[in-house]
Amino acid sequence: MTAPATHARFLIVGPQGSGKGTQGIIVARAFGVPQVATGDIFRANVAGGTELGARVQAIIEAGNLVPDELTSELVRDRLAQPDAANGFVLDGYPRNRGQVADLDAFLTPRDEQLDAVIELAVPRDESISRLLQRATEQGRTDDTEEVISKRLEIYERETAPILDDYRSRGLVVRVDGVGTLDEVTERIFSALAARGLVAAHPGAA
Repeated sequence: MTAPATHARFLIVGPQGSGKGTQGIIVARAFGVPQVATGDIFRANVAGGTELGARVQAIIEAGNLVPDELTSELVRDRLAQPDAANGFVLDGYPRNRGQVADLDAFLTPRDEQLDAVIELAVPRDESISRLLQRATEQGRTDDTEEVISKRLEIYERETAPILDDYRSRGLVVRVDGVGTLDEVTERIFSALAARGLVAAHPGAA
């Protein structure tokens, strides 16, 4: 019987509507590590009144995107916290090749590296369908098909290429993201287990 992984450093990647946020939480709980999502980090720093949070708030209030340098600084600060010592599940970072380099620059001196990059593969029309349904359920009238398509174009242009980089390192675990929540979760755990990455607390999911 394969022993549970002693550490689990994962990145979960997928287009908007792929369910990566939900699956990231499930994987993090099962491996006993924190889910590290950039949106959560931004909100926590702003709510906590940190110096980094004040910089983020000023940028967001001006209607601008948080630049890579500051995003990377916030993620480094989060990954250096004690609860991430044995691993993490990154969600939303790195989202482009510049941030991949920043993450490498943080992990390498610590003698750490990613154990796997989980790619949730979902066709574009499926992503659009899911996001339109969610917009209807949540009353988000601004989330039109045109707006959603533009978001997906940004993902395809900036984020999808990082998968090529990680694929060249042999880290990408490609998982079919179409199906029920439980079906996709099972595929993720099976794919990770095939690489010897076994969850310590699979029931925690």
